[in-house]
Amino acid sequence: MKSERTAASAPLCGCIQRVADQTLTRSDQRLAAKFFKDPQMAQDIRQSDRSSHEDFWRRYQVFGQTAQKVCR
Repeated sequence: MKSERTAASAPLCGCIQRVADQTLTRSDQRLAAKFFKDPQMAQDIRQSDRSSHEDFWRRYQVFGQTAQKVCR
């Protein structure tokens, strides 16, 4: 809701959170939240060869795709 985007709304935020709860672990959500303060971290994790980062990134992509479909 702190976003300056005009599309930000409580229902949209709630929908995105529900999708996150269904597709990401709490740990995944904490990590993803850090991307807002440090976008480079997202890039570093996306390009990482660590299997844990690769697994996270696959889950994060599913989250993004699902949220895009469900929360329109």
